[in-house]
Amino acid sequence: MTLFHESPEDPFSVGNSASAVLDDRGTIVGWGPRAEALLGHRDADVIGRPALDVLVDPADRDRIVAAAAECREASGWFGIVPVRHRDGRSVRVGVRARCVTRGPGCEWFLVGAPAEEVAQWETDRSILDGLFRRAPIGLAVHDTDLGILRINRAVARIGGITPEQARGRRTGDFLVTADTETVERGLRHVLATGHPMIFTEQPCRLRSDPSRIRYVSVSAFRMEDSAGEILGVTQLVEDITESHRARLRLALLNEAGARIGTTLDVTTTAHELADVLVPELADCVTVDLLEPVSRGEEPSQDGFGPVRRTAIRSDTPGAEEALNPLGSLIRFGPETPQGRCLAEQSPILVPELRTAEDHAVVAQERAAHARELGAHSVMMLPLAARGLVLGLVSLWRSGCPEPFEEDDLTLAGEFAARAAVCIDNARRYTRQHQAALTLQVRLLPGELPELPAAEIAHQYIPAGAVEGVGGDWFDVIPLSGARVALVVGDVIGHGIDAAATMGRLRTAVHTLAELDLDPDEVLSHLDDLVHGLAAEQEHNSRDFPLDQVTGASCLYAVYDPVSRCCSLARAGHPPPALVTPDGKVTFPDLPAGPPLGLGGLPFEAAEFEVAEGSLLALFTNGLIQTPTLDVDAALDRLSQELARPGCSVHETAKAVVDALLPAEPGDDVALLLARTRVLPDYCVATWTLPADPRAAGQARTLMTDQLSDWGLDELVFTTELIVSELVTNAYRYAGGPVTLRLIRGPRLICEVSDTSSTAPHLRRARTTDEGGRGLFLVAQLTERWGTRYGRDGKTVWTEQLLP
Repeated sequence: MTLFHESPEDPFSVGNSASAVLDDRGTIVGWGPRAEALLGHRDADVIGRPALDVLVDPADRDRIVAAAAECREASGWFGIVPVRHRDGRSVRVGVRARCVTRGPGCEWFLVGAPAEEVAQWETDRSILDGLFRRAPIGLAVHDTDLGILRINRAVARIGGITPEQARGRRTGDFLVTADTETVERGLRHVLATGHPMIFTEQPCRLRSDPSRIRYVSVSAFRMEDSAGEILGVTQLVEDITESHRARLRLALLNEAGARIGTTLDVTTTAHELADVLVPELADCVTVDLLEPVSRGEEPSQDGFGPVRRTAIRSDTPGAEEALNPLGSLIRFGPETPQGRCLAEQSPILVPELRTAEDHAVVAQERAAHARELGAHSVMMLPLAARGLVLGLVSLWRSGCPEPFEEDDLTLAGEFAARAAVCIDNARRYTRQHQAALTLQVRLLPGELPELPAAEIAHQYIPAGAVEGVGGDWFDVIPLSGARVALVVGDVIGHGIDAAATMGRLRTAVHTLAELDLDPDEVLSHLDDLVHGLAAEQEHNSRDFPLDQVTGASCLYAVYDPVSRCCSLARAGHPPPALVTPDGKVTFPDLPAGPPLGLGGLPFEAAEFEVAEGSLLALFTNGLIQTPTLDVDAALDRLSQELARPGCSVHETAKAVVDALLPAEPGDDVALLLARTRVLPDYCVATWTLPADPRAAGQARTLMTDQLSDWGLDELVFTTELIVSELVTNAYRYAGGPVTLRLIRGPRLICEVSDTSSTAPHLRRARTTDEGGRGLFLVAQLTERWGTRYGRDGKTVWTEQLLP
């Protein structure tokens, strides 16, 4: 094959060039037909005549003579000279002269072509020579069997050989099998289809150094002669290893920005960091956080202390078994590489695990024979943000044969810096969230008491990590006369401030409930309190601009198991659900009332009788305002769950939450269920006594008989004292009839009502006083006592524990 010899395009080839022969004196002795075509002179007109006379213009004579002298001296010459055409014009001709020896003398064989063709051909020759000798882009020429015909020096440098060593060989003699198959598959496609391959990136690993991965960009085209016969394929090869790695790093950084820190959870962020690094940068990654960080607390300034293995990600089989397990507590000594990384806040790169000092890195893990798994290179980087060391991330290579380099350390440092900020953000949020949640849970009721009025169940679900802790609360408050107050409320806002405000409101509700105020009066007092809190916070807004509580909602209900009467009032809160014993669900039409904090607007209460065994459901709006359901659909679902027959209140409460709420609700949810009870008639005794001195004696007699009927003879003596004191005070200070009521429930309740609104109070009697000790004795003999006021007077009540 004459692929790189004289081609039809060569202007000096025998078929293309004009030729002439001069003797030693410069006389034309030979003239070819192409010379005649080029210059117009017939052979008969020029043979035997001096070339200077026929072909050279007098103005160019000196130049031609100088060129002839150079030709004689060098025995050959090449250049472009002006030659006179037969019609007298000057033609620029590229001439190549060579001395031909004949006997004692010599002749000069000249070939020529138009100067433009010669210049183009020389340019092409120069380009071809440059491609093979000086071009920075690799060039490889293959025959139709993909055997190597010729490579340039750039390809030779990639392969670590000379161009001569490649001739007659195949690509598979220099590249690993997998990369050879990729190359040859592409070249065969070009040979078969004639479609060029343009800038195709592929790996390039040499058999002589398979651990070093190069990346090359390959373009290829099919070679054909003038007749269309396929001669082979030529490929252009450019080493793009550095640019490939740069793009990879940039892509990884972009990916890290999108994948790291998607949540405000410390553990999730650590796993996201490990997932980004494997397998793109490392074969195995461990993330170890200082123990306080994993709990959301602030670590020590020196970075010392035990770390907890928070995340592991590996593509190497058996690697996780060789490392300290997930969740384990690890102590790195200050002399270990990990300890130095934490203490000095500087990355550590161990390109190759060879020396005993290098293996100290591995010795910190559970398996000292980690090298058997192929671990040969490691990097450790501190996770530091805002001046705090949070932990470290360790990267291992085993499957990838290339060791870590400084560029890898720089890239991993970018990942570590981003992840550290995200972890610190998550840590700060976790600390605040846990503090708010702890405050909120501490402010909510703990174990609810056993009540004669109702069977109680509740569900409280804090908000998910996105919204944070809110101000929802519920409460169950035992009242006098076996009654119970049911409360559900929601403070607008989230965070510690909302939880603190919720605690203040709950305390206020307890205080107001102890006064036995009607539900609408309770809400009026709460409205004044929230209005005052808002004004107080507005005054402090300069120091805490984001911690503003602008209002709250509340539903307050009082149920009496004796009268079966339920009194309710609401302030900007959803109405309750009422389920009758036959399973019918309604939402009582209560006066809405404005939200708490507006100030100056009235609240109205509503009363209705509740059948025994009815279910009263109080809830916050987070239960019915979910992303997956609209309010009407949520109320329908709530009704279905509440009406399920045969379920206890605890089972019903859990079923409601499971049916209506997602795994992580966006708002706090409080649900309070109360299945009503009714005290039977035989457990309640009521007498009206006249306003005369005999009332106390009559009361003692009636009480004694009633307690005997109830089998509570052990309480007769103390109850006598209580009844005598209360009835006597009512006769002495009130006037009018006196009502005595005994209620037998989990406790013995004694109530004395009169028409006076004067509050009884304890006082300390002096030793010389004859009276003033009655209420003191009552307080000592009872579990608790108090006074409530009604429209027609007051009631003094006491409670005693049953024997």
